[in-house]
Amino acid sequence: MADDIVSLITPDIKIKVSSTLDKSVGKKYLTDGSPETCWTSQQGTPQFIQLSFPSPVLPKRIALTFQGGFVGTRCSVDVILSGEGADKTQWKTFTRIFPEDVNRKQIFQLTPIDPALSQKEIDSLKLVFEESSDFFGRITVYDLQLEGTVIA
Repeated sequence: MADDIVSLITPDIKIKVSSTLDKSVGKKYLTDGSPETCWTSQQGTPQFIQLSFPSPVLPKRIALTFQGGFVGTRCSVDVILSGEGADKTQWKTFTRIFPEDVNRKQIFQLTPIDPALSQKEIDSLKLVFEESSDFFGRITVYDLQLEGTVIA
């Protein structure tokens, strides 16, 4: 059934980030599942993580594990809608999340601000970290998980 909640992080997903401090903390470490590796941005806000999916999805839940002291404390979850007539260049704010400045995994339900978006399929999702708990605006993410429904 198409309503099955699955991981939307697959080998086919394309990940883009706003910046990387150096190659030892690159974007590939966001989704490798290792608690030893991470992505760290350069300083300055906003920073972002962008996910482009091979087929349309309905995102439902996101889990983030930050390094305490380097947390994106205010985050806009933006999307590009899928389907005919959708503007593939225009990001729409789907929802906002507010992670705590802690090391543990934090899980957020992705409930759209606009109810009309609740069943809209998306092609891309971007986490825009508007504020950081770090004075210099750096963000460090040890793990990123995204769950939802893949539209066949």
